[in-house]
Amino acid sequence: MKYKSNSVLTRFLILTFLPLSFLTSCNPGSGKSGNGRNPYGAGPSAPSLSADGGRFTSSTDYASAGAYAVLSKSGISNSGVTAITGSIGASPIAATGITGFSLAMDASNVFSTSVPHSLVTDKVFGATYTSPTPSNLTSAISSMERAYVAAAGQTSPDFTELGAGNIGGMTLAPGLYKWSTDLRITTTAYLSGGPEDVWIFQVAGYVDISSAQSIILQGGAQPRNIYWQVANGVTLNTTSTFVGVVLSQTSVTLNSGATLRGRAFAQTSVIINASTITP
Repeated sequence: MKYKSNSVLTRFLILTFLPLSFLTSCNPGSGKSGNGRNPYGAGPSAPSLSADGGRFTSSTDYASAGAYAVLSKSGISNSGVTAITGSIGASPIAATGITGFSLAMDASNVFSTSVPHSLVTDKVFGATYTSPTPSNLTSAISSMERAYVAAAGQTSPDFTELGAGNIGGMTLAPGLYKWSTDLRITTTAYLSGGPEDVWIFQVAGYVDISSAQSIILQGGAQPRNIYWQVANGVTLNTTSTFVGVVLSQTSVTLNSGATLRGRAFAQTSVIINASTITP
């Protein structure tokens, strides 16, 4: 079953999370979709994770949430052989709240790196590191929180309470989806749309994807354009594959062998157990 987006909003703001050099397909002047809320494609307006509210975020703009693969307010814990592509950061908790990465401090004391480097391929930032890291993290956390509010504030959903809180087995078109309950993905789900199309999932409860299940993208859909605004925790169970930018008001947990093709942003903690995160 395939669902079509059918409502129109009056504003737009699209953000991608790739370095600017990789955004050749996202020419801001090329919008011709006729969709008032997202002129670049179908679906709703995407929240910005840039410190200045802009559409683009450079991978080295550490004052913006979009520069991080993982961002947390209460700490990031890891166990096992994890692989995170990109940078991670935690604030306002002290740098000691980032555990399980065997961190080696850079001579500048601005950032650290994981040992081995494959645990986190780029930099690790803690709130108690040397300036400008504390202020950058404060700004990045603020942009993460603004994005959560922006995603939660979208109105006129295309679908409400779809699947009675279980979208396993469904194929979903771009659009705004809203649940007043938990959301479960008990079998593989599909998101079908183009590279500029946007999905926003507003969930009042928890999000849970069952072990060994997946979200599969079709038609050129991109993880950077998929947003999960979740009031409670998000859990990726063993060997599951999840896709999109996770905006959790509480925690994000990746159990053993889980894969996140996207970003994990939590207003409490991020817990990682031998998992893979690739924006």
